[in-house]
Amino acid sequence: MDGTRMQSSLILKHFPSGARKEMKRVGETIPPCRLRRLRRTELPVDTVELARYLIGKVVVHDVDDGRLSGRIVETEAYPVGDSAGHAFRGKTRRNASLFLGPGHAYVYFAYGSSFMLNVTSEAVGVGAGVLLRALEPLEGIDRMERFRGGAGLRDLARGPGRLAQAMRIDFSQDGLDLCAAGPLWLATSRLKTWAMGKSVRIGLTRNVDRKLRFYERNNPYVSGPKKLRE
Repeated sequence: MDGTRMQSSLILKHFPSGARKEMKRVGETIPPCRLRRLRRTELPVDTVELARYLIGKVVVHDVDDGRLSGRIVETEAYPVGDSAGHAFRGKTRRNASLFLGPGHAYVYFAYGSSFMLNVTSEAVGVGAGVLLRALEPLEGIDRMERFRGGAGLRDLARGPGRLAQAMRIDFSQDGLDLCAAGPLWLATSRLKTWAMGKSVRIGLTRNVDRKLRFYERNNPYVSGPKKLRE
């Protein structure tokens, strides 16, 4: 089986046979399943629980030229008191969105090149959040490829910087309520979630030993080395 066919098969595994017939080629919008906006009351307040809960949920960004969406397949938790987290030294103008309470977007710019999308957690006034590390693209794949400079399907949103680029995330989404009516939101769907793995977080220099990274096992859209994807 060649790479393109394998990728198509992996994406379509979530859909019933009738829906599969509607997809004509890799790169088209995946046949839509019914998405329902998540209610804030459904989100775990605890940061680590939220990181696990978000695996298999869907990020949706409704932009001027259509919809972009993808299944969350990899997250990292940055709980209260974590020295690797942006809230560790308290609230500032730059990290204020982390303190809005659960279910808001916190967007920051890293390495001088990449935006990162996080989902806030914990009670209002308590800074913590979950970094979205990878998505399995669902809708708007052709446009994601364009935003990503022609990257292949597997690499469109495999890694947090790529994810933000594919989903057109920048500072204008910082602080948005992901559970309210608006262009950027979290959804649940009937897509099946497979076995979940956990590991240490990737690329840290502080608090490096805590296993706070969660991912869908053996999903090709998960980032990191092979040993951290199995």
